[in-house]
Amino acid sequence: MDETEFWALIDGSRETADGDAEEQADVLVERLLRLDPDSVVDFARHFESRYNRAYTWDLWAAAAILLDGASDDAFDYFRCWLIGQGRELFEGALHDADDLAGLLDDFDEETDGDAEDLGYAADEAYEQLTGSVMPDLGLPPQPSEPLGTVIDFEDEGALAERFPRLWDRFRP
Repeated sequence: MDETEFWALIDGSRETADGDAEEQADVLVERLLRLDPDSVVDFARHFESRYNRAYTWDLWAAAAILLDGASDDAFDYFRCWLIGQGRELFEGALHDADDLAGLLDDFDEETDGDAEDLGYAADEAYEQLTGSVMPDLGLPPQPSEPLGTVIDFEDEGALAERFPRLWDRFRP
């Protein structure tokens, strides 16, 4: 599976689910079940590598702004949600987290920013296809600390200064 096929599965599942993260995960599992196990492992590698790339202080701060705080778990689920939003939004956010202010049409902290189940879709599909757990993906582990410069999420002034567009739009 190449990158284009990966993003096509993400985009198609999001569109079918009409943006509902739980439904998107269910749709994604259904679509992965149509593939052979090796393709599901390839999908999992694509997902996990993007998940690890998104482990940055800037994206964690953006999640804290959007969600009015973000614990470790909330940030994990946010990264899954970010991948689920598609390539343009994901890559744009990685390039500059403040760009999320222009990339997001809207954001409701009650219903958006959490796609925990999306992170398990490949594992669930693989297990249903093979009866066994997903093999090791052979990827480097996630860094022990987020990449980039540490940001104090409790310092509203620092957040507003570092992410002015995101702060102005979502925390006026």
